[in-house]
Amino acid sequence: QVQLVESGGGLVQPGGSLRLSCTTSRMFSSLNVMGWYRQAPGKQRELVATITDSDRTDYGDSVKGRFSISRDNVKNTVYLQLNSLKPADTAVYYCNLRLPSTTGWIQYWGQGTQVTVSS
Repeated sequence: QVQLVESGGGLVQPGGSLRLSCTTSRMFSSLNVMGWYRQAPGKQRELVATITDSDRTDYGDSVKGRFSISRDNVKNTVYLQLNSLKPADTAVYYCNLRLPSTTGWIQYWGQGTQVTVSS
């Protein structure tokens, strides 16, 4: 079993910044994809950003140019830098890990961290 522990959420004013972190309970030497998703009240969970073990990144359209994802494989940690935050970015942010298996991808989720953007 893999555990994901998130940190870094909080309350920030519009235009401000936050940095989220997610640390896994063990290292992965093979193909894996880590990422962040978010869910606002009454809305479906949506992609924020993903990063592969080879540092290939992908972003949701609403955060391109404002958010940046990175990873530190030595620390088993993925980061999400959130800049130019807007009230629409308010949501619970979930860390995600995908590992390949013979039957498809296996997914693990963190417990979520609240990000609130408000003046």
